[in-house]
Formats: sequence, structure tokens, C-alpha cells
Amino acid sequence: MAKARAIIERRKAVQNIKKITRTMELIATARFKKALDRATEAEAYTRKIAEIVQDLGGSQSDVKHPLLEARPEPKNSVLLVLTSNRGLAGGYNANVLRQAIRTRQNNELEGISTVLEVAGKRGINFLRFQGIKTEKNFTHFEDRPQFSEVEEIAERYISLFVSGKIDRVDVAYTKFRTVARQEAVVESLLPLASLDVSSLQTSARSRKQDSAAPAKSRSENVPYAFLPDASSILEEIVPVAFKVRLFKCFLDAAVSEQIARMVAMKGATENAEDMSKTLSRLYNRARQAQITRELSEIIGAVAALE
Repeated sequence: MAKARAIIERRKAVQNIKKITRTMELIATARFKKALDRATEAEAYTRKIAEIVQDLGGSQSDVKHPLLEARPEPKNSVLLVLTSNRGLAGGYNANVLRQAIRTRQNNELEGISTVLEVAGKRGINFLRFQGIKTEKNFTHFEDRPQFSEVEEIAERYISLFVSGKIDRVDVAYTKFRTVARQEAVVESLLPLASLDVSSLQTSARSRKQDSAAPAKSRSENVPYAFLPDASSILEEIVPVAFKVRLFKCFLDAAVSEQIARMVAMKGATENAEDMSKTLSRLYNRARQAQITRELSEIIGAVAALE
């Protein structure tokens, strides 16, 4: 009877865990939909302003801006790593951290000094455990990052880049491509001339639209007329392009985190269901064995009395 009771207690524990994981799956699904809406709304604006900046950076005109100037031999860089504050998200954080560490090692081999800045408690704790020093840590970014919060970080990067203290800004994060596909990547955001516009396509809807539209060669110089003058316009549009691109990285990371947690909790719920069924079968077998044993004892006692 003790074995059957132990199985019952274990089955109850598994069923309780199943309720928790199912609830977490539903919460992640709701947060994912909200985060996806924000990322989709920001996508068109981010992609268009990046196209303009790329055209300006690749043009042969006299259009110049410090953020568009590529450093031929970078010596100092900043690597911003975007992770989550909470776990139970499968391999979401591990994939990003793997890319970040690989990039840092490659920079060391190339003689580039790399300063690490980390957003998310999971990344902070992992790098601290590995003995890797981080310059700045951020723990206030959740599933709804605000532009004003990201803008503070972007303005500091712009100041460091323009003053020559850093030559490159990279971001390690999970890029949202489709609901079924997210990819841990490291992208260079500064200088803006190195920005790949094609990498800004995220949603399936935008990809269908882009595939239906005629292909446009990015190598061709696009003529621009500046009113009132180029310097004042560039002074506004180029920093904004960097800020919104960095903000888009945070939005993609938030969407990908919720998808990873949703998938992980769905798998945990299904595993708990399978385990509950297995424990039910074990309990039935143990109960049947106990009943058979008791019947055998009764029949043996009756036979002994005869």
C-alpha cells in the first residue's frame, strides 16, 4: 500500500506542475502577441529609415556624418548582450551568450578590445559565474521595453563613437524572423554604413510584400535633394536611425523570449501529461497486485481452516 500511496503523491505533484506550466504558457502567449504587435509596428519605419541612411552612407556625394564613417582598423568596441531576467525559456539565453562569447573571442584574436554590457539577469549571472567582466548591467528591461529607456543607452554610444573612444557597437540578441524561427545573431549597429537593410525583415507578412515587389539594387546611388541643407537634416535623421535600430533589437529580443518560453512551457506541459498517464498506469498495476495478493492471502487462510 505504501508504494501505491507514493505513486499517488507523485502524480498529484506532477499534475500541480502541469497546471503551473500551462498557466505560464498562456501568459507567454498573451505577452508574445502584444510584443509582436509592437515589433511589427516599428518594423516598417525602422526599415525605411535604415534604407535612407544606407543610401546616404554609400553615396559618392559630399554627404558626411560621424556615425556614417567606417573605421578601417577598429581598436575598441562595445558588445551589448540582450538576455532575459527570467528563466524557463529553453535555450533562448544560452544561444545568445554563446554568440556573444564567440564574438568576444574573435575580437581578441583580431586585437580589438571589447567592452561587454549586458541586459538581463540571466546573462549577468552567467558572465559573472564565468569570471567575465562586464562594464554595465541593465535589469529594468522586460517584455515591453520603452524607447526612452533605449534612447539613453543609444545616446551614450553615439557620444562614445563620435569622440573616438569606441570604433564599433555590436549587439548580441535573438532576431525574430517568423513565429517558427528565431536566430541568435550579433549585428554591428555602428558605424551605420555597415547596416544591412535586408536583415531588418522580420515578419512573414513583410517578407511576402518584399518578395512581390521588384528587387531594387542597393549598389546604385540614390540622388537626394536636401532642404534647407544636408548637414541639419543629417544631424537629425542619422542619430534617430541608430536609436530606432537599437530599439528594434530590444523589441525582437522581447518577442523571441516570449516565443521561447511559450514553446518551453508547452513542452513541459506535454511531458507532465505523459508522466501523469505513466504514473496512473503504475498505480493501477500496483493496486491490482495488492488486490491479488490480498485475495491470495484470504484464499490461503480459508484453505488452512478447512
